[in-house]
Amino acid sequence: MARFKVVTPVGASFSVAGGGYSYEMEALSRIDAEIVEAPGTTAQEFIAVARDADALYAKGIPITKTIIDRLERCKVISLGSVGVDSVDVAAATTRGIPVTNVPDTFIEEVADHAMTLLLGVFRNLVEQDRMVRTGRWAEGRPQLLKIPRLMGKTLGFIAFGHVARAVAVRARPFGLRMIAFDPFVEELAMSPYGVEPASLSELLAQSDFVSMHAPATPEAHHMLTEAQFRQMKKSACFINTGRGPTVEEKGLIRALQEGWIAGAGLDVLETEPPAPDNPLLKMDNVILTAHVASASARFDPARRRRVGHEIALVLGGRWPMSCVNPTVLPTSDLRRWQPHAMDRGPNS
Repeated sequence: MARFKVVTPVGASFSVAGGGYSYEMEALSRIDAEIVEAPGTTAQEFIAVARDADALYAKGIPITKTIIDRLERCKVISLGSVGVDSVDVAAATTRGIPVTNVPDTFIEEVADHAMTLLLGVFRNLVEQDRMVRTGRWAEGRPQLLKIPRLMGKTLGFIAFGHVARAVAVRARPFGLRMIAFDPFVEELAMSPYGVEPASLSELLAQSDFVSMHAPATPEAHHMLTEAQFRQMKKSACFINTGRGPTVEEKGLIRALQEGWIAGAGLDVLETEPPAPDNPLLKMDNVILTAHVASASARFDPARRRRVGHEIALVLGGRWPMSCVNPTVLPTSDLRRWQPHAMDRGPNS
């Protein structure tokens, strides 16, 4: 019997279910830990296996207050994602349980994807491709002759965390003016990226591209509604590689249908996958991808190794690297082994 028990929902995976846990075990085997899969059909089924877990590997099902309150000796809850909305962090904090994520593992991939969507929507790339394939070659140039030059346009970031900063690095050589709204980030953190601070209303009114990067927190839920889309330019494009619930989708759909904005590039939706009758699926001015912005050949090994490493750190008696509720750490019996960065958290 292993010294430590790490429980995770059976079959749940960001990639291919049943792929094994070899990457996580690279760190966990050194501390004599085992990963045990538990049924995730109901909370009670999961609790029956997870009650005596030393750690939870959260994926596939919501880790609710009901589950957290029944944990008898859990020392850490770890996610292999940036977002932590599937875990009741407040309940974990009350119990003194650190919640870890992987905020810095696939920043570059998401930034690449955001820039791809921006350029694709702006240049009508999907429709241009369709024109060629359907014998409408002559229609391509006249359509793009109506589009202004990209250089000199304004890109506005809603939230200016790691991914937005990486997008700014990519956008700067295109000659874009950049502004950002983020009340949790000081101006001095924006300046090196050539980005100016702005209020949300200023950003919406001035931007030719609005790129959403806010995390899925209760405060950011439906941060953008009809009221915000009405403030945008009719020629503006909306890009979202963050979280779907930050946008009231019916408001976005109406904005696109009625021409309040020109187009959208969306990797995330409020409900995933979308219903077959979702109007976004039939819009020529919208590019959709299946919540894949973070995906690359590096994605799965990197995030899974990080999960194993974080769990191993905590079960070994040390602080984790990325804790979204760091207030629990100073009062825990875990040993501090590295500087505690002030920018840790769900939007860091």
